[in-house]
Amino acid sequence: MSNNSSRIQIKSADELAIMAEGGSVLREIMDQAGSFVDIGMTTQELNDVIHSMLKKKNLRPAFLNKYGFPGSVCISVNNEVVHGVPGKKVLKNGDIVSMDCGLIKDGYYLDTARTVKVGNVDRESENLIQVAVESLRLGIDQLRPGRRLGDVSYAVQSHVESSGYSVVREYTGHGIGRELHEEPKIPNFGLPGKGVRWQSGMVVCLEPMVNAGTHETFVMEDHWTVVTADGRRSAHMEHTVAITENGPVILT
Repeated sequence: MSNNSSRIQIKSADELAIMAEGGSVLREIMDQAGSFVDIGMTTQELNDVIHSMLKKKNLRPAFLNKYGFPGSVCISVNNEVVHGVPGKKVLKNGDIVSMDCGLIKDGYYLDTARTVKVGNVDRESENLIQVAVESLRLGIDQLRPGRRLGDVSYAVQSHVESSGYSVVREYTGHGIGRELHEEPKIPNFGLPGKGVRWQSGMVVCLEPMVNAGTHETFVMEDHWTVVTADGRRSAHMEHTVAITENGPVILT
């Protein structure tokens, strides 16, 4: 990671202000979207609700046609980890659904994800989501000037694995700004004290993907949807976070 440190962008106060404004809007949209999730809704209908909310704010969805992705939101259900393509799948009582959404505000990207419950879910699903939330919080707490990338990775991995779950290895968090994916890549596993040293002005996305069983995954025939290799459930949480002299500031 240290070889990429020269490519990591340090944002100015003006850039951070734009990203904070965009993050606030994205958080509001995702809060509303979570309240719309219901039994009988299709993933395409959920995508369309969020797309309409972005359009009303005169903001562009970051994912639509990005790298060829066909939706405005990645919607992943149950054993789907990330990059679920919206479609005819109907949400059922007891499902868990991950919504990964981004927007572009004045040329800057914001990105966030959350896993929510559909109706009444079982205890394991409740716990899985809670551990994903906690691991994200613990990772964010390591985003302080002087600490290192590996401190984040280790905080996420150690909490997830001590809780009896696993972290996905193939997909990572990332820097963000003028591009959706900037340096550095931020794995959800690793050793403390290693990698890039955090500096004030960096903006990154942390996104633990927590599996109930094995960390192994594969990609479905649509060439997008990533699922767990053993068919067990997965939860995905993500925030865009600015690193400041006073500590991490969650923008989404």
